[in-house]
Amino acid sequence: MPIPESNQMPLLVVCLLFAGMAAAAAQNCGCSANLCCSRFGYCGTGDDYCGTGCQQGPCYSSPNNGVSVAGIVTQSFFDGIINQAASSCAGRRFYTRSAFLTAAGYYSQFGRTGSAADSRLEIAAFFAHVTHETGHFCYIEEINGASQNYCDTSRTDWPCVSGRNYYGRGPLQLTWNYNYGAAGRSIGFDGLRAPETVANNAVISFRTALWFWMNNCHNSITSGQGFGATIRAINGALECNGRNTATVNARVGYYRDYCRQLGVDPGPESGRAWQVTVVATVPWFRPSSTSASWPNCCEQGRSEVIAKSTQAIARSRPQ
Repeated sequence: MPIPESNQMPLLVVCLLFAGMAAAAAQNCGCSANLCCSRFGYCGTGDDYCGTGCQQGPCYSSPNNGVSVAGIVTQSFFDGIINQAASSCAGRRFYTRSAFLTAAGYYSQFGRTGSAADSRLEIAAFFAHVTHETGHFCYIEEINGASQNYCDTSRTDWPCVSGRNYYGRGPLQLTWNYNYGAAGRSIGFDGLRAPETVANNAVISFRTALWFWMNNCHNSITSGQGFGATIRAINGALECNGRNTATVNARVGYYRDYCRQLGVDPGPESGRAWQVTVVATVPWFRPSSTSASWPNCCEQGRSEVIAKSTQAIARSRPQ
């Protein structure tokens, strides 16, 4: 049946709209407001995107474990970390539990995927990395970061802005122009022109950390790949194959400590040293005497567990 000419344009608009919504955009999952970010880091609509594992956007209300993130990350737990930083640390006047919880509210699947134990494992893993990257919430910005060049000119999709520096900032030390650009687009700030926002706004700062986590680490820890896979996603290139074992040991030590505090068994996966790939050595790190030993974090044959998005977003400069 011929379509009346007057109805052709609205129909075309509808078709284009649905075609656009169905197309997946794997740019670190910086989806527009009306699209969901799937568990694999793609944008779209429907069950595959908004259903189980949906990380951001208008996710479907799916059954969860009923866990309250605020009930796990108590003020006592948070203070137990930040109070270990010196009183002179800028981070002690910047990072707050309230800012973290506000940021976590934007990510409905964080700490709420799988069993109640899975929730605690994920939260323990997240704070283990945050503790290591910031020195117990002491540091907001990377030490001597301004002297480093974190502009990857090959990433023409996220062009560096003259006079702006993309060194580590925030709980997970967001680094590189392409991460700032993608995080800014997803969260709602100009990451390329105003990267300092991550060091000036505590909620946005935590949101960048959770943005990175949900796009690169969440599925690793909730699917049973183990804590090692999260190290790989955060700083894979510099902590594998026996490199920087003290740094790896520190992360593992924090993870096991927080699992103990949260009353959950880290399990044998906490010792899977083959699941790691990582970012940058923190110059002020001092290994804990209780850290476990992970002599080899990247055993050959296990790289298939790492999503392609991890390779694109890892802070270490692409080879």
